[in-house]
Amino acid sequence: MDVELRHLRAFVSVARHRSFSRAAEELLITQPALSRTVAQLEARLSVRLLDRSSRHVELTDTGAEFLVHAERVLATFDQALAVTQHRVTLRLGFSWLLPDPWAQRTVGRFEQDTGATVALTRIDDPLQALRQRTLDIAVVRGTGEVPRGARTLHLFDEPRIAVCSEHCDLTRLGHLDWTDVQYWPLVVNTVSGTTGPWSWPAGQRPERIIETTNYDEWLESVAANRGIGIVPEVARRRTQHPAVRFVPVTDAPPSPVGLVYLPDAHPSLIRRFLDAAVQAVDTELPRTPVP
Repeated sequence: MDVELRHLRAFVSVARHRSFSRAAEELLITQPALSRTVAQLEARLSVRLLDRSSRHVELTDTGAEFLVHAERVLATFDQALAVTQHRVTLRLGFSWLLPDPWAQRTVGRFEQDTGATVALTRIDDPLQALRQRTLDIAVVRGTGEVPRGARTLHLFDEPRIAVCSEHCDLTRLGHLDWTDVQYWPLVVNTVSGTTGPWSWPAGQRPERIIETTNYDEWLESVAANRGIGIVPEVARRRTQHPAVRFVPVTDAPPSPVGLVYLPDAHPSLIRRFLDAAVQAVDTELPRTPVP
């Protein structure tokens, strides 16, 4: 007989709730679609499973007996799926310093809810890795050209802060206005940096740019007093370097943080990860305010 799992799930849900409307809500389908699915099951079995004559849906004697076996089949199938989920790995890429505690909350909730594993990959260019399909999801700061076919989910914004050498004159000023950055040499990470000449209008851009291609090069260039840097504030809490100092930036636009993902790679798991990511944002993502 051409009986499918969707038929069993539809019948079991109606039988448990004794209601087509509540079962439709649980299964996230319309009530007419649910009614058709249950009717298909009864037609293929050539037996009546539900009595719809009263105000409430009731099981027939055959339906009650069939329910026991249908629940057993679904439970066994779900157990089989759980075994495979424990062997599935979702590849999450990032270029530097995952936001905390958002990242830990997201990964923990996702792994607990799905049984799948998140492989964390530090890579200089996560978007290129997505194009090459060596990642499934990338944590991206700032804005950039996403791969064709990829989708973006904005999560939150981070405040910016200035970074300079301990020998830099900026340390004596105590703060830096966003419009005054143009008067300082600016060290830029051209691959995954969040701040560069593109961050200002043409007439307000820094005149001297020192280019690097990853976070370590960027940090060491700042420490060597080749210029100042502008990064999300998380760097002040997470970067340990004896030769750099952090200086608040006033009137700086926030730096966006988002996820870029390929919807056709592990679609159900990606959806669960996105849900966990949004929930982690909603559970209060603390940030240290910039003075």
